[in-house]
Amino acid sequence: MMSDDPEKIIDAQNLALYYYADRTCDDFRSMMLNIAKGKKAGRGKKWILQDISFEGFAGEILGIIGSNGTGKTTLCRILSDLLRPDRGKLSIDGNVSALLSLGAGFDNELTGEENIYLNGMMMGFSHREMRQHFNEIVEFSELGEFIRIPLKKYSSGMRVRLGFSIAAMLAPETLVLDETLSTGDERFRQKSAAKMEELIKKARMIVIVTHDMEFVRSRCTRAIWIDKGYIKSEGAPEKVADAYLESVYGKGYIPQKKVPAPASVVRKNLEVIKKVPAGPMPISDAKTFIKATAMGICFRIGKDKFWALRNVSFEIKEGDIVGIIGHNGAGKSTLCRVLTGIYRPDEGTLTVDGKTSALLSLGSGFNMQLPASDNILLNGMMIGIPKKKLLELRPQILEFADLGKDVDKEVKNYSSGMRSKLGFSIAAAIQPELFIIDEALSAGDASFQKKASDTIHCMMKNAKAVIVVTHSLGFVEKECTRAIWFDHGKIMADGDPGETVKKYRDSL
Repeated sequence: MMSDDPEKIIDAQNLALYYYADRTCDDFRSMMLNIAKGKKAGRGKKWILQDISFEGFAGEILGIIGSNGTGKTTLCRILSDLLRPDRGKLSIDGNVSALLSLGAGFDNELTGEENIYLNGMMMGFSHREMRQHFNEIVEFSELGEFIRIPLKKYSSGMRVRLGFSIAAMLAPETLVLDETLSTGDERFRQKSAAKMEELIKKARMIVIVTHDMEFVRSRCTRAIWIDKGYIKSEGAPEKVADAYLESVYGKGYIPQKKVPAPASVVRKNLEVIKKVPAGPMPISDAKTFIKATAMGICFRIGKDKFWALRNVSFEIKEGDIVGIIGHNGAGKSTLCRVLTGIYRPDEGTLTVDGKTSALLSLGSGFNMQLPASDNILLNGMMIGIPKKKLLELRPQILEFADLGKDVDKEVKNYSSGMRSKLGFSIAAAIQPELFIIDEALSAGDASFQKKASDTIHCMMKNAKAVIVVTHSLGFVEKECTRAIWFDHGKIMADGDPGETVKKYRDSL
């Protein structure tokens, strides 16, 4: 509980910031690309934030919510002194530590261990201080032997674990977190939420940008809803979160009930497809798209070996909607990379028969110096779509991504949510036989998640088989015909979704 006269930490008065819409070439590479394309610098001024005024007090967890592209990340950068407002005044009592995108400063070629030192020193801590905190960070992250493996082999959830663990151990006075709660398994989400409560006792205040309204209701002490650069609502978390969701889902929205994913499209399909029983798959006339036999993937740590997958055997048949579950680092993302040909198995055999499309990491192939329209061509061709087809689909993709006037900005200026929206919109234009989705169900704000959920269900209906890697156990129970639980690179259970999810939950 806050006292009657709480200590003021943040005093923001009439903050405003703008950029020139046609002048985003703030690095040499961007400038050269724009010159090559014949683009001239314009003077179209666009306000990202306007007249933002609020106060922050000791002991608060202040939640910042709103749609993608409305100025939330920009506000975090101002609070962290990474951007200077063009108008208004900001006063912060004490030092500020910021994680604006967990792992944003990581080097993919370095190991987790090396990135701990790199990230910590980027946040202003000395090598000696990081050495003192090192063991505590590794233990909290639960990455085990992966701490000695290059980050390019990490899943998105593992990167979040490492990034959060670094921030959580450094005990700043004011902690600013942007988009940190959307990834990670159930156990780590609970653990990180408990850690944030502990941080409040050490830190004087926490500011967090999130699309997780349940977190806002249960953990935040106050919330601010930003819309089109202005503060739309401020106050009690429940009231602000409900007002925001009502603006997304309409006045009929009931906050006490979770809005179900529009599953009517796929339900008709599921009535025909019977649940796959546990144990060996029955012989049938259904086409087998994937057959893996005693498959294994080995990573090398110096002279030692680490098996990310070992003795993995399963089949995926036509009509299967398979949910892949397990904690971060269990081998789920490694499996997806093997199935899509990014990795080759070191042991066993793998046969994939059919046109495969995958959502492995939204926007991972983007060129940061190019705008959305050019990245559609680049990213689309990387996942196998012909350029001619992409040119036909581009207007539809841009409309679905709903980036508004930001469509002509270089992707480096996008928030993580905006990149996810664009990446998902590109992948959504494909109609594959075999569809693999890795951690794509939490992309973007509430409005986009609703639209993405509709689209995923349509893609699942049109595909002959679907593999979904997700931490949403409710999704697996309701929508999948089968579930596979991975732990430490091995299959722990394979069969009925309800039974498999129960086994996994019991292990937690």
